[in-house]
Amino acid sequence: MAFNRKTLSGSALIVLGVLLVAVLLLANVLLRGARLDLTQGHLYTLSDGTRNILKSIDEPINLYFFYSDRGSQELPQVRAYATRVREMLQEMAAHAGGKLKLHLIDPLPFSEDEDRAASMGLQSIPVSAAGDKIFLGIAGTNSTNGQAAIPFLQPDKEAFLEYDLAKLIHELEVPRKPLVGLLSGLPLAAGFDPATRQMRQAWAVDQQWTQLFDVKNLDAATLKTIEPDMNVLIVVQPRQLPEDAQFAIDQFVLRGGHLLVFVDPMAELDDSGADPNNPMAAMMADKSSDLPRLFKAWGIEYDPHQVVLDRSRALAVSVGEGQAPVRHPGILGLTAADLNHDDVVTASLNTINVTSAGHFDLAKDAGDAKLEPLIQTSSDATSVASDRLRMLSDPSSLLADYKPGGSPYLIAARLSGKLKSAFPERKGEGVLAQAKDQAQAQVVLVADTDLLSDRMWVQVRSFLGQPLMNAFANNGDFAVNVVDNLAGSSDLIAIRGRATSQRPFTTVDAIKRSADDRFRAKERDLQRELADTERKLTELQGAKSQDQALVLSPEQKSELDNFLQRKVEIRKELRAVRRQLDAQIESLGTRLKLINILLMPLLVTFGALAYAWWRAQRRRAAQGGRP
Repeated sequence: MAFNRKTLSGSALIVLGVLLVAVLLLANVLLRGARLDLTQGHLYTLSDGTRNILKSIDEPINLYFFYSDRGSQELPQVRAYATRVREMLQEMAAHAGGKLKLHLIDPLPFSEDEDRAASMGLQSIPVSAAGDKIFLGIAGTNSTNGQAAIPFLQPDKEAFLEYDLAKLIHELEVPRKPLVGLLSGLPLAAGFDPATRQMRQAWAVDQQWTQLFDVKNLDAATLKTIEPDMNVLIVVQPRQLPEDAQFAIDQFVLRGGHLLVFVDPMAELDDSGADPNNPMAAMMADKSSDLPRLFKAWGIEYDPHQVVLDRSRALAVSVGEGQAPVRHPGILGLTAADLNHDDVVTASLNTINVTSAGHFDLAKDAGDAKLEPLIQTSSDATSVASDRLRMLSDPSSLLADYKPGGSPYLIAARLSGKLKSAFPERKGEGVLAQAKDQAQAQVVLVADTDLLSDRMWVQVRSFLGQPLMNAFANNGDFAVNVVDNLAGSSDLIAIRGRATSQRPFTTVDAIKRSADDRFRAKERDLQRELADTERKLTELQGAKSQDQALVLSPEQKSELDNFLQRKVEIRKELRAVRRQLDAQIESLGTRLKLINILLMPLLVTFGALAYAWWRAQRRRAAQGGRP
């Protein structure tokens, strides 16, 4: 009987082993490529936009990840980020159906790989005083010998890693320059200036657009349709556009076109109302712009006669020769805190200067339309009639009766949603009454045109016959970033910043902050007592005669001794704060080690013993119930 039991037990183990192998082989076949992402923020799950870009690849694309593995042995942060990049690239290659080929290269110093990395546009950075350099960049090629590269992958931009990689692949997939239409009511391009009777230079932002994109200027008077292969349409200072031009913009957006609009309640460089025979004509002319019919249909509220004031962001301006600069609440220097750092367009920007800007809001009947802030004021802002800024001699007068609204005003925003036509009465073949295939709109609205002008962000000088630009704000970067973003496919635009792989020790950081606050408080106490002691010593010194000036009086000696004793006590307290900090961190680490090393194994052991006891009880109960 014992022999049969042993035989059965051995046979059962063999059968279970065979079944386990069979299940593993079957799972390897049926679940090949399957992944389960349980990380916080789904770090290893590609967005739908990235998946669509990868599926649309027609010709093979080669990506070369140049990473100095050996050269970064002493740089744990770089190594961790390189691992994150490699895993993201491998995930993309797995979803590209074999059309994306990944090459991992460690470019050693003075090697052919290092020369190749440099020739493909990658940049090495020094990491030591000895001049050691590392590469951490990606280059790509397509079947037509086209190239694109990310010179260096910055770890602090990990939130936009997926976007940057998808953009690189998209550029290799569609290698031509994006076609950009420009419909402008301002003199952005170079040309003849009738007011000065001289040739004028192109605005710096127009020069940047022309270098990076295939820009095609459009005429509002003759515009009736916008060609379907136009990647982006830029509309600047639209004043009294003909109805046909507005209808062309309307249909372009509904067909899935990407639109960038700059309007302004007071465009200071709009010279359309200038009259050489009447110098006052330009000053009194209406310089506002609007797209009232389109904005109303899209659920956008915008008042072309209201400007935003923000005393917290006011820039200092000169009001006259020999007078001190005065802060102008209508000329704003918006900071990084006023920019959306979750959007790739404004994520890396720090300063945007605007003047006499308007603001947008979402109408109550906007339906499913959404406004996502890109640039906004502080909560200390308000709005006033634009006429108050006309012929203004004293900017401080704008602060009279200043009443902040308590919430930020949107100066630039993304508009998304399923939009409807502003011209429902127009019928005919190809005319759309609403967005094509219920597609989401891709529109960026900016309530200031002056931010494009050179005076707000750049100094342009001539050097050896070439313009040399010295930027003091990020206006130009914003103008380029937003067009570059809109020039991509809708899938690329849909990719947003995501969580990073870094997991800070929040509890330890909180302990350090608390200890640092106490440390700084003790330091302030010491500085205050030192100042009080010096003051008392000075008072006692002043009461002494001249022949005793170099001799310490008993009172001075007592004060000095008291201070020195107190200084020693405070230094002891500071060291105690530091020791307490170290003790708290060490105690936390000890608790975590106990949980991981001792408690978890004990819980697993107790669970296994409990399960074994339960099984034994069931067997006994089953044996006891047999006849």
